[in-house]
Amino acid sequence: MKTDSSDSRVTQHVRRLAAGEAPGARLPSVRMLMRELGVSPVTVQHALDRLTREGIIEARPGLGTFVAKRAEEAAPARADYAWQSAALGPARFSLRGLAGMMSVPPPGAVQLNKGYLPTALQAGPLLTAAAGRALRRPGIWDPMPVDGLPELREWFASETNGAFQPRDVIICPGTQAAIAAAFRALAAPGDPVLFESPSYTGAMASAEAAGLNIIPVPADENGVRPDMLENAFHRTGARLFYCQPNHANPTGASLSEDRKAAVLAIVAQAGALMIEDDWAHDFHLDTPAPLPPLSLRDTNGHIIYMRSLTKCAAPSLRIGAICARGPAFERLHNARLADDFFVPGPLQETAIQLVTSPSWPRHLKTLRASLRDRRDALAAAITRHFGPDALPQTLPGGLHLWVRLPPGVSDEELARKAAEKGILISAGTHWFPAEPPAPYVRLGFAHADPQQTEQAVATLAGLVG
Repeated sequence: MKTDSSDSRVTQHVRRLAAGEAPGARLPSVRMLMRELGVSPVTVQHALDRLTREGIIEARPGLGTFVAKRAEEAAPARADYAWQSAALGPARFSLRGLAGMMSVPPPGAVQLNKGYLPTALQAGPLLTAAAGRALRRPGIWDPMPVDGLPELREWFASETNGAFQPRDVIICPGTQAAIAAAFRALAAPGDPVLFESPSYTGAMASAEAAGLNIIPVPADENGVRPDMLENAFHRTGARLFYCQPNHANPTGASLSEDRKAAVLAIVAQAGALMIEDDWAHDFHLDTPAPLPPLSLRDTNGHIIYMRSLTKCAAPSLRIGAICARGPAFERLHNARLADDFFVPGPLQETAIQLVTSPSWPRHLKTLRASLRDRRDALAAAITRHFGPDALPQTLPGGLHLWVRLPPGVSDEELARKAAEKGILISAGTHWFPAEPPAPYVRLGFAHADPQQTEQAVATLAGLVG
């Protein structure tokens, strides 16, 4: 791993401090090292991570960083796990940048790479009250129905405006689990699966983990291109298509009205299933109501519909739903049963108490207003520092802005340099199933405090040059 001069300077400084102290001695905190050496939190963390791997120091969560035991005092030599690589064979899939997006950020970092709400915007007080009511319910710790509590299934069905009935709903621990179950249940290893491109990196990772062959279908500001979709079905014989018709992650684009009927007709003509991921259902920032799901137009069971409460409530409320009809429902039911039997009762009951509370609509209204302000501040800063071509339009929903970089700029190199400055962004490369046509970065505005946004974007522009 290459390090810059600042990283090396911090590494050598901490190494000297550790050499002068006895094993078990506490070392200065990240903040103290930042102030003393005049470097970013990311640089300090890189140095500490390196010294931890070398066995010079050890981190004790919640307590700090300490000098590790000397080699002569250390435990016996580590076990040799090299044989496992031969036994396991080649890795079957890539995390596609997921590890970085889900990692705990260093103190003080500006988090433009996150897809969850920050603590200040979460439904924390409502969830605390809802959980208190849930835990008083008799039988809360008993086994739950495989498909979920009837009241929760009924609520999710009602939110589809009649597209699905409660009997069509399966409760899942978030839609990431639902996506993974769908790929395993609805396709066999080696099968092709179509993805609009760019697309959600977590879904691509799940498809690869299921052994599927991802086929990209180009999308633009109006969603997936019907002509390209029809050609991909004809050319590959695929029978499964993953799509985000409304406020797609990462681009924020929604399928235009004139394309909706065409896309559904193409899927039906191919005798295929479409996974509709309605992840941003509650993040309609410029309209009074959510965009209707494409499922409303489907009468013959071609669409598998997914929606989550996790995004709009709190990251640890792992509750989502997958809706389907016919044999597809039975296969999804069996896949969920094989995964983990059922979603824990306290989580399901807390979700019911939350969404039926009179305060829930007020939370969503306040949340959308805050997100709108953050989106507008970030969009204005991007236009100011990168120019209008970087962000042709401010999209009306979702949690992210899709920023086009100047030709020749490496998105991954920019992400690396930005991290060294304490600014976390997501390189666009990870969001494409194949080679990206141009360099992009995804910037999330949920964590973008408007007071931080201007300086963060100015710094990114300076790194681009």
